[in-house]
Amino acid sequence: MIDAHWQSLADALLTLEMQLRDVGLWSTKRPEPGRLVSQSPFCVDTLEFEQWLQWVFIPRMTLFVNQRSHLPAECNILPMAEESFAELGRGRLTLLSAIAEVDRLASLLVHR
Repeated sequence: MIDAHWQSLADALLTLEMQLRDVGLWSTKRPEPGRLVSQSPFCVDTLEFEQWLQWVFIPRMTLFVNQRSHLPAECNILPMAEESFAELGRGRLTLLSAIAEVDRLASLLVHR
């Protein structure tokens, strides 16, 4: 059962990537390395939220999934996503749904 949860989280991360691509928020240009090591939550002082998702969050979560390692105690990124993607209007709904699913699945694995 636990392996199924890990696989579901891996699938949800891929869905999140696809949704970012679909709304045009996936970049082919990697930010400068120094911008990826901010001490601020979500690297808000150095990256846009979608950049943080692409270059920090998804790779880190994928590593956790691949190693079946302990996830951070809380993966509640939906509120930040709702604020960051408000300007997308209705186009953000599927993206927010993908983020909510990542939050939900990560929470299941933390509280197992």
